[in-house]
Amino acid sequence: MRDEQPPGGNPWMKSLLIWGGIFLALLFVVSAFGTGASSAGAQLRYSDFREKVAEGSVREVQIGADRITGVMKNDQAFTTVPIPNDTELPKLLQDNGVKYAGRQAEEPNLLLYILVQSLPFLLILGVAFFALRQMQKGGGSGAMGFGKSKAKLLTERQGRVTFDDVAGIDEAREELQEIVEFLRDPQRFSKLGGQIPKGALLVGSPGTGKTLLARAIAGEAGVPFFTISGSDFVEMFVGVGASRVRDMFEQAKKNAPCIVFIDEIDAVGRHRGHGLGNSNDEREQTLNQLLVEMDGFEANEGIIIIAATNRPDVLDPALLRPGRFDRQVVVPIPDIEGREKILGVHMSKVPLAPDVNARTLARGTPGFSGADLANLVNEAALLAARRNKRLVAMQEFEDAKDKVMMGAERRSMVMTEDEKKMTAYHEAGHAIVAIHEPASDPIHKATIIPRGRALGMVMRLPERDNYSYQRDKMHANLAVSMGGRVAEEIIFGHDKVSSGASSDIHYATDLARNMVTKWGMSEKLGPLQYEQSQEGYLGMGGTQRLMASDETNKLIDSEIRALVEGAHARAHSVLKENEDQLHLLAQALLEYETLAGDEIKQLLEDGKIDRPDAPRGPSVPRPAHGSAIPKAGRRYGESGGAAPQGA
Repeated sequence: MRDEQPPGGNPWMKSLLIWGGIFLALLFVVSAFGTGASSAGAQLRYSDFREKVAEGSVREVQIGADRITGVMKNDQAFTTVPIPNDTELPKLLQDNGVKYAGRQAEEPNLLLYILVQSLPFLLILGVAFFALRQMQKGGGSGAMGFGKSKAKLLTERQGRVTFDDVAGIDEAREELQEIVEFLRDPQRFSKLGGQIPKGALLVGSPGTGKTLLARAIAGEAGVPFFTISGSDFVEMFVGVGASRVRDMFEQAKKNAPCIVFIDEIDAVGRHRGHGLGNSNDEREQTLNQLLVEMDGFEANEGIIIIAATNRPDVLDPALLRPGRFDRQVVVPIPDIEGREKILGVHMSKVPLAPDVNARTLARGTPGFSGADLANLVNEAALLAARRNKRLVAMQEFEDAKDKVMMGAERRSMVMTEDEKKMTAYHEAGHAIVAIHEPASDPIHKATIIPRGRALGMVMRLPERDNYSYQRDKMHANLAVSMGGRVAEEIIFGHDKVSSGASSDIHYATDLARNMVTKWGMSEKLGPLQYEQSQEGYLGMGGTQRLMASDETNKLIDSEIRALVEGAHARAHSVLKENEDQLHLLAQALLEYETLAGDEIKQLLEDGKIDRPDAPRGPSVPRPAHGSAIPKAGRRYGESGGAAPQGA
């Protein structure tokens, strides 16, 4: 799809012609003013003129009331202004043999006079008219076009989007398929007395494909598609927004059947009565006009409104009632099956190597939206181009995923060998505990290469998407998060423990708090809720502890402490029993820097890794934990996304 070109040719050519006409008019006036003076020849003083006559240099003259013109004997023309009442001039001319004659006064050109006098006003009017015309273009953004709609009309001349381009949201597609069928064959529904929903509200996180889904509906139905943002209705002038709503529906009626897509409708559709101006607020007037147009006395046949938002909780109830936005279609974050389909759509546009596995990438990207996956494929293609490869291999996708999730590698960091050794044992501690916890997700990768704010990482990937978590899995995640700190304590001693476990401690404390206060997993406190979320529809906000006695709050804190300390003891028991595996894995990380999950499993079973490439050897030293970068220098043992982050 592309924007429809306005009729009348190229607007730049129009502007060029207008300014060219103004320039030619100015040239004409200048030439008109200068014609008389240039044709009369050189200007002489009257005394010099008399001297030339006395010398015999003048051939002939014409004497007028206000000007004397003539020609020298050398054919040079001249002009001069006479002195009034010079009676001796005819005699002087006659004595020197100069031919002379009288000159009739020129009658002024009335048309030219009027044109010259009115030219400044015409120029001002022309420039003003041209400026107003320019401001009115582009959807009424100028002074005379405030009330014009800014909606852009898209047609299917090229770049047509269909449901084949939308993957991973099958339920939302099925909900909207009926709208497509109505636009194709309206009589099929109307003959049975049925009415198609007037509006559909697409609700979902940013990047889930709400706009793409709306364009696919228009592409499938083959109807015009108007798109506008909710913020385009709002202006500081009263009544402008309501006027734009009216103009938008007038344009839609002329192109019916059609689809009008309003993106970020919460910018104009918020609950009324909360603005500073109450009912006189410009935004509320715009919303009132939108409500009237959607369900007023005049039927808008063939016009379907599709809106998108990620905050349906703030919308006015009148906007969501039946007859306006009849359907609310949730466009969720895709699951593993959806992510695999979305990756397939985007991977079809790049040349792939045979080792690329979309299923493995889908497993490794929990929580990614459609836009995130598109960015992942693009980053992989850019990496392959920088490496001068003809095909995008799985290695590029893995590197791109790490870059998107944690940032680019920071190989320029300076770090001593002792600090690098501590990082290796820290990550090995996470990995060994995860391997020996039956409820833990399998390890996908372990690395001690810094990325973003992390100095190292153990990534675990779930076999499938998890929508709820059992108690044993939560205890396993708590133990894994404590594995890095416990490994430092066992190997380096209590006094040499670093600040690298700060993010692990934060995660463990947050998980334990949710288990106690939200999920009822404390034997002493029972299945009661002690905290509630203060958040919007998509989970933005914090938590607030409910009213409780001091004794209950102390018990909550003690239960959280008991869970975290229990996980610490659990991790300590696992690592003490498998200390030889801890040393083996840490040494392998120091040698190879990055190990895949299968390589870690092979190392612990056979004591060696069958890798065709040679070891990298010691890498460039990097900065210390807690000294050079005390806040950013964190190692994320739980960055694989396997553990729950909230309710």
